[in-house]
Amino acid sequence: MMVMEYEGRILVIDAGLSFPKDELLGIDLIIPDFSYIRDRADMVEAVLLTHGHEDHVGALPFFLREINVPVYGTRLTLGLVKNKLEEHGLADRVDLREIVADEPKQIGPFHCDFISVTHSIPDGVALAITTSVGTVVHTGDFKLDPNPIDKRRTNMGKFGELGAQGVLMLLSDSTNAEVEGVTGPEKSVGKTLEQTFRQAQGRIIAASFASHIHRIQQIVDVSKRHRRKLAIVGRSMVRNAQMARELGYLNIPEEMLISLGEIDNFKPSKIVILSSGSQGEPLSALTRMAFGDHKKVKLEPGDTVILSARPVPGNEVSVHTVINRLFKQGVRVVYESVAPVHVSGHAAREELKMIINLTQPKFFMPIHGEYRHLYFHAELAEEMGMDRKRIVMASNGDVIQASDGKVKIVDKIDAGMTFVDGLDVGDIQDVTLRDRQKLSRDGTFIVVAPVREQDGSVVAPPDITAKGFVYMGNRRELMKEVSALVKETMKDGATLAITDPGLLQEHIHSRLAKFLYKKTKKRPLIMVIVVEV
Repeated sequence: MMVMEYEGRILVIDAGLSFPKDELLGIDLIIPDFSYIRDRADMVEAVLLTHGHEDHVGALPFFLREINVPVYGTRLTLGLVKNKLEEHGLADRVDLREIVADEPKQIGPFHCDFISVTHSIPDGVALAITTSVGTVVHTGDFKLDPNPIDKRRTNMGKFGELGAQGVLMLLSDSTNAEVEGVTGPEKSVGKTLEQTFRQAQGRIIAASFASHIHRIQQIVDVSKRHRRKLAIVGRSMVRNAQMARELGYLNIPEEMLISLGEIDNFKPSKIVILSSGSQGEPLSALTRMAFGDHKKVKLEPGDTVILSARPVPGNEVSVHTVINRLFKQGVRVVYESVAPVHVSGHAAREELKMIINLTQPKFFMPIHGEYRHLYFHAELAEEMGMDRKRIVMASNGDVIQASDGKVKIVDKIDAGMTFVDGLDVGDIQDVTLRDRQKLSRDGTFIVVAPVREQDGSVVAPPDITAKGFVYMGNRRELMKEVSALVKETMKDGATLAITDPGLLQEHIHSRLAKFLYKKTKKRPLIMVIVVEV
């Protein structure tokens, strides 16, 4: 998510989400902290979207609940966004405005050019935003595929034209800045799919990103050549395929399509199942199949599963778990490590050089990627002759000012993360996350201690429950010792005339924590409840 501010007006570029790392237990999604924009809501002119991937549009429903402004995007991008807004009950409240590549628009004080780029999703655009200060080019996510599936190439001529007119600053995708050469064409995946289909004896289950319309089209095309029927499974895959067909981005002959309930009416060698779940998501269709838990698809020896996607960073363990389970089911699994069934949608180093050469920017700022990607991209620009002083290495929250022909970092704002946990959206306290980590690692002890309200004396033995706590010794003996310790602490509290429940809770918690660590070397989450009667 990026904010451009000029003459008191704000333009927001993309509003994406990310997925939590393992230590963020119970967190479903991570979205940007909107507080800076929330405080300036009346200044926001619009949101511009470069393409329809989750890391660029996923936070929109949360953003638009608070700041309802026009959203500009290409036809497919808005189709994907509309699906998301319907899920959140916002579809009728949001002003979606379609843009067309190479048809500029004046949005408030910003003159916006939309440049077609090739990516792993159709209808992506780069942006050229011009004000009196100069032109800023934002590439979005892109690569330079010379022969894309939809014939919609990256518009190199427009980048060259902008360079000839003068570009103040280039903001360029850095995701593959470590990768030498050029990124392989999307059509190269088709050759592997063709070979895999030719070798497959039984059913084929093909899993990909639900938004990767080009990849889905290739799976459809090779299925058609091999005269196989196609069934689609997974909510996101079904919705995206239906929407892309309606908008004309996906061509699936009607006679090819069958429902999941019809797959047993055909020979296994005549069936392809297009599935979501390429990232090992716990409730996805492919994961359920891998664990033998899908209601309508039971995998059998002779089936072939094609994982036509690369694990998103952080999802590797989940994806490998699914692959292992698929092998245990006796099926053949084809994935990136063993066959070229996936190519990246991002430009490698030679392509990044090309964009810098075409635009000839006065200043350069690498974007999109981890810090190491930004570092290598900045190094690449320097190797091409750009002065290091003209390369801006910005982090989240940095304020970059362009004025008088100069660009520099001048300030930093709060721009952290906002956690989405179920229906709750906001900051999750560090102590809460630490508690979740303790629960996942060492379990919990719940102590209920009944005492007399008047003098704090013991009314009944404490009730102690351990959940998720693993002890390899004599568990029954341990629980007896714990009970005796709590009882003794309660009696000591009565002797010392401790009548404050909070103080007694602290005494019990402290002594029990020390005892358990000394005895077991574990630190479970301990909850003490003092009940006054």
